[in-house]
Amino acid sequence: MQCRRRITLSISNPRVEADEGDLLSLDVFPDMTLEALQNLIQAEAHIDPQAQHIYHNGQLITDKNKTMSDLGIADHDMLALHVRDRHPQIEPGIRGPPQPARPIQQDPELIRLQILGNAQLRAELQRQQPEMANALEDPQRFAELFNASFDRDRRERLERQQAIERLNEDPFDVEAQARIEEMIRQERVMENLQNAMEHNPEVFGRVHLLYADVEVNGYKMKALVDSGAQATIMSPQCAEACGIMRLVDKRFAGIARGVGTANILGRVHAAQIKIGNLFLPCSFTVMEGKNVELLLGLDMLKRYQATIDLVKDKLIIQGEEIPFLGEADIPKGVEEALEEEPKVPGPAGTTIGGRSGVVSPPSQSAAAGPSGSRPAAAATPQPAPRPAAPQAAPRPAAPAQSPFPEEAVQQLMALGATRERAIRALHQTGGNVEYAAAAIFEDF
Repeated sequence: MQCRRRITLSISNPRVEADEGDLLSLDVFPDMTLEALQNLIQAEAHIDPQAQHIYHNGQLITDKNKTMSDLGIADHDMLALHVRDRHPQIEPGIRGPPQPARPIQQDPELIRLQILGNAQLRAELQRQQPEMANALEDPQRFAELFNASFDRDRRERLERQQAIERLNEDPFDVEAQARIEEMIRQERVMENLQNAMEHNPEVFGRVHLLYADVEVNGYKMKALVDSGAQATIMSPQCAEACGIMRLVDKRFAGIARGVGTANILGRVHAAQIKIGNLFLPCSFTVMEGKNVELLLGLDMLKRYQATIDLVKDKLIIQGEEIPFLGEADIPKGVEEALEEEPKVPGPAGTTIGGRSGVVSPPSQSAAAGPSGSRPAAAATPQPAPRPAAPQAAPRPAAPAQSPFPEEAVQQLMALGATRERAIRALHQTGGNVEYAAAAIFEDF
């Protein structure tokens, strides 16, 4: 004689009335199949089996032929029963007016249960939308945030479509067609960014510089290994600490020109440097304006036939393997400079470094709404500002002062932004017009 197992079903459809509110207790047998369990639920709670979605330990049960024993359902286990309403289908032969394509809103509860049962999806949601991830245990709050996000995306898509339709009213307006072209280009840029963040998230990670421990004249330091630098460079402060400042040949003084300019104080023709267990003669160009004490350039690397082995994460010189420093041991001066780079708005409230491409999560100040508890991306949608039609007259308000070129401001205003929004976008992106245009396009 088989032993009965008592299970409890948590019903997520509030319109279903069971004996214990949203909980339903049933007696099942080990050899009972999922299909038989669905028929039992239909008899007890009057729920169509086609609308039943049963989850065990966060995983959707799909094989109706598996038994309770096969599924690992034990006595007093809790199962989640999510009821999805069946949408009416259009009868064949009956056609209505053509409807524009629109995104289909998914069931928030089904999405929530799928994320709960998939650790990878949960981690991705935590990275992109932390507040929604924190609401996974609260079905009502999660549904509220999910629907708000869906409505916001739908509204922005509609706004863009309406803007293009207004600009298309006069197909021979060259300026209007140029605006349409720019809007379409920006949309492709954002799609490309979204695809990259979804399928190749590793390209947005921070790439740390290569440092190794070296020693010059008994003075220990962390040297930056840079095969893109032509010469080995030392800062004046480091030269003083090493006691070789007195050897600087000032006849080699000058100005280094590249991305910027820096003063070259001179050159030390020969000094001994210790790398690992090797003692090697080296020449140094003493230069101001660098954030590193010592930079091992291509002249040093080629002279000793050095190899940068990124698989081993080591610098190999004459058979000597010198490990590169870990992230925690890297000097903070150069790394902290990346924090001051221009930021570009990314999906789901994230920001992306304009030079490094590093993705940062939403900040507390940007994520907090009026009450300080809800992110702007998930807040109740407000009417978004619509881009002005080409024939709209400018408002007679006093123009806002801008530290940026007027030409850059006018280019952004041509996309439909107000002057104040254009200046604010330039401030946010460090004056980069293309990034500012992408930020304005997000508002549409």
